[in-house]
Amino acid sequence: MILKGNERGNAKELAVHLQNTADNDHVTVHEIRGFISNDVTGAFKEAYAISKGTKCLNHLFSLSLNPPQSEYVEIEIFEQAIDRIEKELGLLNHPRVIVFHEKHGRRHAHCVWSRIDADTMTAQNIPHYKNKLQAISRELYREHNWKMPQGLIRGLKSNPRNFSLAEWQQCKRMNKNARDLKGMMQDCWAASDNLKSFQTALSERGLILAKGDRRGHVAVTHEGEVISIARYTNIKAKEVRSRLGNPENLPTVDEAKSQIINDMTNTFKRHAKEAKTQRAKDNEMLKQYRKKLVEKQKQERVKLKIAQNTRWNEETLIRAQRLNSGIRGIWQRLTGQYKQISLTNQHEAFDALKRDRKQSEILISKHLNDRRKLQFQTNSIRNQNQEILYGIINDQKYYRMKVGQIDIKVISNEF
Repeated sequence: MILKGNERGNAKELAVHLQNTADNDHVTVHEIRGFISNDVTGAFKEAYAISKGTKCLNHLFSLSLNPPQSEYVEIEIFEQAIDRIEKELGLLNHPRVIVFHEKHGRRHAHCVWSRIDADTMTAQNIPHYKNKLQAISRELYREHNWKMPQGLIRGLKSNPRNFSLAEWQQCKRMNKNARDLKGMMQDCWAASDNLKSFQTALSERGLILAKGDRRGHVAVTHEGEVISIARYTNIKAKEVRSRLGNPENLPTVDEAKSQIINDMTNTFKRHAKEAKTQRAKDNEMLKQYRKKLVEKQKQERVKLKIAQNTRWNEETLIRAQRLNSGIRGIWQRLTGQYKQISLTNQHEAFDALKRDRKQSEILISKHLNDRRKLQFQTNSIRNQNQEILYGIINDQKYYRMKVGQIDIKVISNEF
């Protein structure tokens, strides 16, 4: 698991962060050790008060433990990792707080130690803690057969590959079949008998009739390609001129390209607006799904906790009734029954605690799995929406580049 730690002060801010239920689906205070207070805020106040007797400003050591995204890691593994880190950093038996956060279908842990030794009133020095944490992190990945991140592999430098989506799209986008384009041009010619009807037929198919450089009639496609009317319709230039008239009254190729840019810009803006509207709807839908799921999970956890507490109280009463008072109690002590019953009660209580923890872990595992499924759906929808927006941006850039007007401002900044 990824381990990140640092020496710090500002205990109040840290307490707020650890108990932040707004940004986390669930927050569980797992352990408070070595403090009089039984809550996080109170424990950190104690740590701060003790630190005032020293010159140490960063009196806490804060650690986060993030397991691999695809793995379910049991609490015992977190505890073992924390104990190992505590020993390696020289914080053995120092007061500590352990808090679990659940978010996006994942569970990670925070452990915060007080660096102050209350007996000597000195702060524990923690040299090279980053290297030590990285070494333990590698060991954990190997021990549990987790896939190690590239950044943890020693001697291997990151080699990011940056691909231009626009360039990639350009390689596959413009692969038109000339035969199909010729067929379309010939259909437009056959369906018209004058300039206006021919212009309309071309416009309906995304082409603009224009004046070519050699005073001939040409059509400009929406990608900026210039094609000869005579060549693509297999009609002599004289016949084309006879039906369409003098091309001098038509827009030039550059003017046609500018018109295409303006038309396509409006189209892209409309598409972008529709895409962002859909994205907002999807985000609200996902937000409501998450809210309902988290609330349902909280109710299930409360229900389980109440049931466990009720059962614990009932079992505790049964165990207590085994130990007699008065004369019978004296007799139990004289015969050694009292000690035997007490040991039996202790074993049963410990087994009951393990049973309750196992039940809680099963429920948490189910909740994490359900949340992970929702997060997968969330990521899929968000990625799809983002790809649509990026596609619009790159399509517009592509059209501007294709018609030779890349200096014109694109709408990418509007996203």
